[in-house]
Amino acid sequence: MESSLIVTVDIVLFTLSSDVLKIVLLRRERDPYAHQLALPGGYIHPEKDRDSLAAAERVLQQKTGLVSPYLEQLFTFSGGVRDPRGWSASIAYYALVHESLLIADAEHRFELLPVDVLPDLPFDHNRITAHAVKRLRDKSTYSSLPCHLLPEAFTLTELQHTYEQVLDISLDKSVFRRKLGELDFLEAVPDAMRQGKHRPAQLYRLRPDAKLALFNKTM
Repeated sequence: MESSLIVTVDIVLFTLSSDVLKIVLLRRERDPYAHQLALPGGYIHPEKDRDSLAAAERVLQQKTGLVSPYLEQLFTFSGGVRDPRGWSASIAYYALVHESLLIADAEHRFELLPVDVLPDLPFDHNRITAHAVKRLRDKSTYSSLPCHLLPEAFTLTELQHTYEQVLDISLDKSVFRRKLGELDFLEAVPDAMRQGKHRPAQLYRLRPDAKLALFNKTM
């Protein structure tokens, strides 16, 4: 009798914590790899999930209690050796949230680890994470993607700092501001200022219709 195909979704959930790009990991409750840190993931439920995105949204909320403002399909990882239970396929996604949503986790369901110093993870979760990190960094060079790592309102200086942390580079302030001017994806928050070292700074937020904006050239 042939074994059934294992089909799951796995989510690489990014955040910035202490100026370091990190991912959310959870300890598995069951075998295989019980009690080991792994990406949030779970089976697709054909009777409930209209598609893999719905499955990823459901699993993310069930496992972490979070709804990410940005969730994108990454790649499908499959094969006969990635899961000891048999031939499997994982439709991987990546998501971005602000750190404050994770700090509010009173149940301590997950741990945050830097993407550049991860331990050996079960299945092929290191490979999935590496793929997600590359996608995030590549896409951040030509889009507004890093905005989803920020709180709802932020200054332009905080936005530039976020880009720098994600890309691991320094950006020229004037060039960065000129890039922002190419696309109208930010709006000033009325009467909202943040006190800085020298003078108050205007707070901005993403326009409601600008989930992802693309630049004409890379950073």
